[in-house]
Amino acid sequence: MTGGRTKLVCTIGPATEDRAEELVAAGMDIARLNFSHGTTASRVDAARRVRAAGNGRVALLADLPGPKIRLGTLADETVTLETGAAFTLRPTDGASGNADGAHVSYPRLAADVRAGDRILLADGAVELRVMATTDAVRTQVVRGGVIRSHAGVSVPSDRVSEPALTQADRAAVPEAVALGADYVAQSFVRRAADVMQLRELLGPDGPPIVAKIETRAAVDDFDAICEVAAAVMIARGDLGVELPFEEVPILQKQLVRRALDIGVPTIVATQMLESMIVSPRPTRAEASDVANAIFDGADAIMLSGETAIGAFPILAAQAAARIARLCERTGAEYLPSGRPPSADTDADALAYAAVALARADRDVAAIACYTRSGRTARILSSLRPRVPIHAFSPHESVVRRLALVHGVQASTCMAPSGPEGRLDLLAWLLGEDPSIPAGSAVVLVASTATPGTGPNLLEVARVAG
Repeated sequence: MTGGRTKLVCTIGPATEDRAEELVAAGMDIARLNFSHGTTASRVDAARRVRAAGNGRVALLADLPGPKIRLGTLADETVTLETGAAFTLRPTDGASGNADGAHVSYPRLAADVRAGDRILLADGAVELRVMATTDAVRTQVVRGGVIRSHAGVSVPSDRVSEPALTQADRAAVPEAVALGADYVAQSFVRRAADVMQLRELLGPDGPPIVAKIETRAAVDDFDAICEVAAAVMIARGDLGVELPFEEVPILQKQLVRRALDIGVPTIVATQMLESMIVSPRPTRAEASDVANAIFDGADAIMLSGETAIGAFPILAAQAAARIARLCERTGAEYLPSGRPPSADTDADALAYAAVALARADRDVAAIACYTRSGRTARILSSLRPRVPIHAFSPHESVVRRLALVHGVQASTCMAPSGPEGRLDLLAWLLGEDPSIPAGSAVVLVASTATPGTGPNLLEVARVAG
């Protein structure tokens, strides 16, 4: 775990399949299993290792492939496309690609694109213009560059006729559930209805959904998506390909803020510490990028290739955690204060009172809550209190899901004998926590009502010396 309030998502891949314990020690809160790569066996093994290393506190995020179009296998490890050259994208035919063309994983590409459309390869490293379509797509290289096997092929999302929930996604869902995934990430979401379709497939009791925002349509329908998703991921790679790259920094700030205002956790992802795939130190610009995501108010930051295939995966995780801790410790004036007070429910009002009390009384070292579903902890987190939130739940699945929520340190506990014993249980648990100084004050939030009705009790307790 990062040791800070901003959570860290690390992608498990060939570089870290057997290094889960090191990643946890470096600061990993959530392990991402990318279903676009690897095998069922490799993911089962990675999940087992994460569970063993995480001590019940590290969440598993299963990331579905979605309608991602990729190049096929190239004859050489890398191929350089020259500006002005012709390049053909063919339906899957099994032949290896070269500088003249390659096959693609999406058989309807020729039917979906039109002459004049722009196609980008490898996250924008190469730009193509469609010249003509038959059973294949003939293009001209507008901006040359280097491509590799299975590089991404990006076309405008409104051109793609394939549904947001693909056959590959449908096949992956049972595997994700069998792995015990705590969250399922849905790629290339376009509208709220896409998330609802996945929710129906997962079932009402299935894992919460993280909607990945990486298309213009998703940006346009962002508020509606937030209403049906458990969290959102600002996936800047494909988003920066579909939209002008100069728009992405502003969009990141706008979307994170809008999600924070309605209490939906956010993950900022892609190229956070990209240079650390080959270098033991991040660039200054990358360190600033991670810091800005934290100052924007993101609940979590995510490493992709840095920990999946990089030469320095543990150093990358440590670097992200170090940046997060320093920003939170010395940059408090730049951190958002959370959404405005809301009295929509009694739980909202009580949470705001707890955060206001912690802000007013400098002796308060933490806020603690007892929660069965995690909802109370999420409400408290969305208000961004100045002190950590200690959440206790009798359900290990709730503890793992709170690994994504900003500022929450979650632990399992025994269920109290009755509603009236929850405050006493919280006080006792906090007295056993060495991170809370003896004699400091803690705001306790709990409920004497029936389960599911939300908190209705607030108390200030002193940690025994």
